[in-house]
Amino acid sequence: MRAAGCVFAEDEARMLLDAASSPEDLEVMVQRRVAGEPLEVIVGWASFCGLRMVVGAGVFVPRRRTELLVEEAGALAAPGMVVVDMCCGSGAVATALVARQPGLEIYAADIEPAAVRCARANLGTRGQVFEGDLFDPLPVFIVGRVDIIVANAPYVPTDAIALMPHEARIHEPQVALDGGADGLDLQRRIALAAPEWLRPHGRLLIETSERQAPETVRAFEAAGFAASILRSEELDGTVVIGTLLD
Repeated sequence: MRAAGCVFAEDEARMLLDAASSPEDLEVMVQRRVAGEPLEVIVGWASFCGLRMVVGAGVFVPRRRTELLVEEAGALAAPGMVVVDMCCGSGAVATALVARQPGLEIYAADIEPAAVRCARANLGTRGQVFEGDLFDPLPVFIVGRVDIIVANAPYVPTDAIALMPHEARIHEPQVALDGGADGLDLQRRIALAAPEWLRPHGRLLIETSERQAPETVRAFEAAGFAASILRSEELDGTVVIGTLLD
C-alpha cells in the first residue's frame, strides 16, 4: 500500500484488517485501495467529529475541515431550535450537531439518492432527510421557522475538478464537487433562498475556501445578511456565517 502511494499505509492497513471478514475479503479490499478507491468507502464509514458516519459508493466523504462548520453551528444551537443541513451528503454535519445537542429539530436535504440513503442511516430517527434540489423537498411548514441553516455545498470551480486527487475526482459524484465556473453557484442560490426559510435574525453558515470567502461574504450581503469569515488553521477550514437582517 505504501508503494501504491498511501501516505498513512500502516493506519489504513489496520483499518482494513479490522473491517475484513476473511483473508480473501482483505485481499479484495487492499486491491480496491491500491486502485485509488477511498478508504472510507471500502470500510463503509468515515470518522467525523469523533463519530463513525456511514458512507458508501458514490457518496462524498466528509472532511475534517467541515468539523469547523459543526463547531460554529453547535455554538449557536439550543434545544428546540430548527436546523436545516443543506447539501447534506452523508448527513455528517446534521448527525454531529444532533449528537451534541439532542433537542434540535433537524431537517436535511441532498439531490443525490446514494447520499440521502447514507444520511438516513446516520441520522436515524433523530432527524428527517429529503431528496431533491436544495430547499425544494423540505416541508413547507418550516418556512419562516428555521433558526440555523448549515451547508457544505459544492464549491470546487468546474475547471479545477480535473486537478483534484484521483480518489475524489473519480470516486465521488461530480454533483457533490462542482460549484460552477467560480465554485460559488450553489452558495449564491442557498443565500438567496435562505431568508424565506429563516426566522428573523436567523443564521446561515456555509463552508467555503479561504480564497473564495470574500466572494461568499458578498453573496451573503446581497441576499440580506450581515456576514463574517471564520477560519481555523488547525482544521484548514473556512466558514462564512451570516445573520439575517431586518
